[in-house]
Amino acid sequence: MQTDSLNSFDLDAYLSEQSTVIDHALETCLEHYPSDSTTIFRALRYGVFPGGKRIRPILALAAGELFGAAPVRILPFACALEMIHAYSLIHDDLPALDDDDLRRNAPTAHKVFGEGMALLAGDGLLTEAFHILSNPELTRCVPAATVLRVIHELTRAVGVLGLVGGQAMDLEAENQAVDLATVEFIHVRKTGALLLASLRIGAQIAGASAEELVRISRYGEYLGLAFQIADDILDFQGEDAAGASSESGHNEKRKATYPSIVGIVQARERLTELLQLCLQELAPFGARAAPLQAIARHVVTRAIRSNSEKSPKESNAQ
Repeated sequence: MQTDSLNSFDLDAYLSEQSTVIDHALETCLEHYPSDSTTIFRALRYGVFPGGKRIRPILALAAGELFGAAPVRILPFACALEMIHAYSLIHDDLPALDDDDLRRNAPTAHKVFGEGMALLAGDGLLTEAFHILSNPELTRCVPAATVLRVIHELTRAVGVLGLVGGQAMDLEAENQAVDLATVEFIHVRKTGALLLASLRIGAQIAGASAEELVRISRYGEYLGLAFQIADDILDFQGEDAAGASSESGHNEKRKATYPSIVGIVQARERLTELLQLCLQELAPFGARAAPLQAIARHVVTRAIRSNSEKSPKESNAQ
């Protein structure tokens, strides 16, 4: 890998450009819903706009780009991924789960629309995501067998063996003494499963080989765990500065987290280790993987640099 070209990659510009593309696509997906008349449609849109950094759909686009797919082929899947993520946040914020009042410095959906309507908005987004994915028009640019395989894989990632199962175990672990293996088990499912699926979906639509899919999957596994550990660290520190805030709410005191089990120092060390593993998996792809490498660096350094200006060492990973 050429370190200079990778270090010169402008991640902020890339994220901004891709987020704009995704937002326009989401608007197209949701434009037939009357946002100014029916409460459920307003609640549904409130969960999607404005969004965060759109990391999951961006990962799908980046993985597709890595293996030569035009963005137009990936965008419907990227929109579905973001809708599923938005649904999970609406439900995660509910009093029955994390009971958060704010999300991205704005009132959570149930604070604006009430618990019942927020619950239905989350249900609506999840259902609409699969309505998009099952549109027969998709098979004009993506083989039907690939679409079916992607839908099957995504349902596993967000179901009881993935996101829902991780959330359930997280709920059961509240105020309980748990070990590090349990925390990683929760993180891999609650957060990591959808991030991994995003990468695998983009790669499969682009026609990645079996070997390439294994490599991008390992990158996704490491990234998903790093993402949640970084979120744990930022929650632990109470960070809310722009560009350094955690994606979750801040009612996390009852939760089993990395810092609560091993301490902040070891949590950061684990982050640094995961970054090295991410970069090693991307190394064979050269400069084509610059967006994915930059995203991994950002995920880690947003937590490492929150209390320190020093970047984690990345030697032997280029």
